[in-house]
Amino acid sequence: MLQMKPRYFRGFSLAQDSYREVFVTDRVIKQKRGKVNTGMLIFGFIFVYVCYCVIMYFQTGHIVRYEVKDGTLAEDNIYRGIVLREEMVVPAQDSGYVYFSVQEGERVGKNNKVYIVDETGQLQQYLDESSMGENTLSKKEMARFRSELVDFMHGFDSRYFDDVYHFKHSLTNTVLKIANDNMLESIDVINEASASGNTVKYHKASDAGIVAFWTDGYENLTPQQTTADHFNEKQYEKKLLTGNTLIAEGDTAYKLCTDEKWSVMIPVKAERGAQLLQEDYLKVRFLKNQYESWAQVFLIQGMDGNTYLQLLFNNSMVSFINERFLDIELLVENETGLKIPNSAIVQKEFFLIPEEYVITNSDVGDYCIMRQTFDEEGNITNELAEISVYNYDQDSKEYYLDSSFLEVGDVLYTLDRQGTFTVSKRATLIGVYNVNKGYADFKQITILSQNDEYAIVKTNTKYGLRAYDFIVLNAESVVDDQFITN
Repeated sequence: MLQMKPRYFRGFSLAQDSYREVFVTDRVIKQKRGKVNTGMLIFGFIFVYVCYCVIMYFQTGHIVRYEVKDGTLAEDNIYRGIVLREEMVVPAQDSGYVYFSVQEGERVGKNNKVYIVDETGQLQQYLDESSMGENTLSKKEMARFRSELVDFMHGFDSRYFDDVYHFKHSLTNTVLKIANDNMLESIDVINEASASGNTVKYHKASDAGIVAFWTDGYENLTPQQTTADHFNEKQYEKKLLTGNTLIAEGDTAYKLCTDEKWSVMIPVKAERGAQLLQEDYLKVRFLKNQYESWAQVFLIQGMDGNTYLQLLFNNSMVSFINERFLDIELLVENETGLKIPNSAIVQKEFFLIPEEYVITNSDVGDYCIMRQTFDEEGNITNELAEISVYNYDQDSKEYYLDSSFLEVGDVLYTLDRQGTFTVSKRATLIGVYNVNKGYADFKQITILSQNDEYAIVKTNTKYGLRAYDFIVLNAESVVDDQFITN
């Protein structure tokens, strides 16, 4: 019989996923299995374990510690406010060409000349026909121009480019006033030559005050009428009054500011306003000219329900006679203390215990109570137990004790066992969880100031925090006395 020579090949078996050496003959196929890959098994086990740890990490709440340090709150003390004054709009009594005999910002007394009206235009015609020569400015007038230019340059802000036009208007009126001084000498001549009588009329101030040549509709605005819409400068419109122009009877001739007292209204949050109100007077810096002044502080609720701070000044009104909006800085000292995030702050309820029922400096501990208990036979007895004190109220002479240690209805004794007290009264404290000892220990805090992210708390209080203590960053992630393992 002819015997076949064995043949073989090497390859992979798809069914077993392992390497094999296969011998093939005409009648018998012999297979030899490879060894198990130990490295792949170990890698697979590590991969599964890592996946499990990642899943557990994201499913488990984490307690993050925060180190307490000294700090201050970066309060933004720069505001843009609305200027309110006692302003009286004076209408023109005649129609014609108006000429001002005073400069803007000049103080006039009652019955002082403010402007003249040329009903026929003869005054301007007379001046045009007359050879008056060139006018020169006196040293005093030149000094005034220089002062106005310097003040404008120092206070100019490119965000409010409209101020350029207002400044141009102010200079124009100043120049016209100087030129109008030469006209006054010609008025009597024109009135005598006129067949219809006095065509050029003088008009005097009905009251004493500071003269201004612009209006904006805010003249009668009071602090109590202030709303957020008044701060919308996109809708704000300022009307300028210029001399040597034609005016109709009843039109606005000028404006008179009759009181040296004036106010700046600024919008504030209610909490911030309450803090600032504690200062009866605030020092204010005007950013336009860096001038500093003291203002009396009032908190006003506007017609829209928002809170506004009224800063009342007794001087310097004339320096800002052309302004309705002012940038100011409140020169207040920021509170200093321990800076902690608001997320760490929590409220906790405690029992209030009179001081005579709290034993201090005993052999058991710094603070103890004598509590009524019962023995195995039901007889009344007592025990001396150590406690933790979280605060002491100087006014009521009461200690704040942990509500998890006591229950409503517990009976406490005085040290001489002559007095008894039944636990029932509760109160709430604001604090954080201290983790210096490895567990969440409540510590009371006294907040000095606070914003949306952080609070400044009083340092070195008897039952509170100290610098470099560790607290729980998120108070909602722990419970009382929870052990901190990470």
